[in-house]
Amino acid sequence: MRAAEQALIEFEIAVETFRVEVENFSRLHHQKLGPMYSRLDELDAQIAEAQAARTGDPEDIRKADEARARVMPMPGVEELFHGWMDSEGLFPEAVAMLTDQPVRPPQRVRPSDEARKLYRELARKAHPDLAQDEDERTRRDEFISRVNAAYARGDEALLRELSEEWAAGPVPKEWKPSRSEELYARLEWLSERKEMLTLVAHELEESAIGAMLKLAPDDPDRLLEEIAEQLLAQVGEREAELARLVG
Repeated sequence: MRAAEQALIEFEIAVETFRVEVENFSRLHHQKLGPMYSRLDELDAQIAEAQAARTGDPEDIRKADEARARVMPMPGVEELFHGWMDSEGLFPEAVAMLTDQPVRPPQRVRPSDEARKLYRELARKAHPDLAQDEDERTRRDEFISRVNAAYARGDEALLRELSEEWAAGPVPKEWKPSRSEELYARLEWLSERKEMLTLVAHELEESAIGAMLKLAPDDPDRLLEEIAEQLLAQVGEREAELARLVG
């Protein structure tokens, strides 16, 4: 039973770590490459429209309409500043962007090695599946949610504080099962939990961002740079083609 519980906790740690990597990489991917994809869509629409204007062919006109429909519409003010302002006004990043000042680079793609180490230690010690009663599970659930939030931000200092907090907290009594039925029920629950986590891991791995991460697990930042270089080359090609059509 203890071996099964520890194995499940290790599996949950691995899945949560990969989920954080995927979410952070997705956010960075959007920040860094999103404008380039939008520029390519706009250039494709302009090229199709220029071609349709030259030929007047109904098929070219249809393709131009489809290309224009694929271009994302200009967002409204609320959408434009979502994540860039709160009740006190614009965030520093938004002010810098609007005033042509250097913008703070986006956060790292992955938590640091030290943050990973702290997270693993806390997850092993405070995991809710190790609780012996509902009150203890509630306490662990609340604590682990704070741990997960700190880990997602890669906040090493907060993870250290949480580690000290847990060490100073109450030590739960060791569980001593008395009936074999409880053990069988527990093993069944662990099995179901593992199946659910396996599905989550599979979905993460098969997602577009997960697939990209698998291409460069050790240096995803470099992968973004390579994609950015490819997109910039495509933008240059589209701009040259558009200039030829309207020139």
